[in-house]
Amino acid sequence: MRGALVIVGALAALLLIGIGSWAGWAEAGVLLVGGIFVASMLWYPPPLLRAVSSVLLAVFLFAFLQTVAGPLVGVVLAVGIAGLAWRFLPLRVHRRIGFMVPSMVMLVFVTTILMYKAPGSPFAAEKQTTQQALEAQAKKFKVEKTPLAFFNTYMKGLLLEGTMGLSVKVQGRTVEQLLLPALPVSMSLGLLALVFATFLGLLLGVRAGLKPNSAADYSSMGLAMIGISLPNFVIGAILLIIFSYWLKWLPVAGWGSYGHLILPSITLALPYAAYIARLSRNGTIEVMQQDYIRTARAKGLSEPAVVLKHALKGAVLPVVSFLGPAAAGIFTGSFVVETLFAVPGMGQWFVKSALARDYSVVLGTAIIYFTIITLFNLAVDFAYAWIDPRVREEM
Repeated sequence: MRGALVIVGALAALLLIGIGSWAGWAEAGVLLVGGIFVASMLWYPPPLLRAVSSVLLAVFLFAFLQTVAGPLVGVVLAVGIAGLAWRFLPLRVHRRIGFMVPSMVMLVFVTTILMYKAPGSPFAAEKQTTQQALEAQAKKFKVEKTPLAFFNTYMKGLLLEGTMGLSVKVQGRTVEQLLLPALPVSMSLGLLALVFATFLGLLLGVRAGLKPNSAADYSSMGLAMIGISLPNFVIGAILLIIFSYWLKWLPVAGWGSYGHLILPSITLALPYAAYIARLSRNGTIEVMQQDYIRTARAKGLSEPAVVLKHALKGAVLPVVSFLGPAAAGIFTGSFVVETLFAVPGMGQWFVKSALARDYSVVLGTAIIYFTIITLFNLAVDFAYAWIDPRVREEM
């Protein structure tokens, strides 16, 4: 144990030295303090963990609610919700919240460092070339000279004013005005893809697991292997050729009708349906060998009743565990599919802002994606507890 700690400490020291020499020693120090704070959540006693996570939740909620209801109402609502959370939320959820808020702050800081270290400038393409004009532009959009200064300015605006700043490239528009109309588009596309991936993956996996080493098993796992092997843009191009160009059943690209949802959601879903199929197959094979399945059959239940009432709940447990990472992959990977199908979601702003060095828009998309993924992981925790009573008792 002591040797492992020494190795971990040495690796951390080397990493810190590397970051300090590349990004700056002040930035490396902030990363060290933030990493220690996040890691310390693992050893907090329950009363301290509840208190810290409730305070962090209140800060997070205030930053969001003050833009909707005003500072005074935002404070009241944030404190009230945090108090209810402190009283009623299980310890597992408090630990998730305790990791979520400081991790989001660390995400903003690391993203800021990467943006500043990338070549180029937000004002490189501007017509004004004098130093005074560039400084005026930087002051207007609050683009500081160092990443640490920009991080401080950005977090003050986010926490105290509830704003993500102004877009540099889209003049006169805030980050919220750009991203909030695109958020429902990406959410609807991602949710439909997640539902489709879960349904198709369970269908193929349970079918294969009920008859292992059969034609049904080999065909289902063969389809799953194809889904895993092909990247999204290849799947999307194939679907476009078949259903839009040859059969002319679905629109090629764009947004505005239910038909525009089908091809992008299937493109997003197929690789994750393949993983779910493999997980549910293994889970089904394992569950069908359990004693309670033999007991159910001995009672005279039909095979469909045995599968649906007894085996399915155990078979989906590994799938539920995978839904959190699957949601993360679907939502963060959607910008490739959105670009391919010309879907006006958040993916377009993620790509455009990164290429144009639009710092505030990059951070805004990162924060929204991070929040969505964290909420999905929290929902997976509750779903797992609902399915498995043992986890419910731990919560």
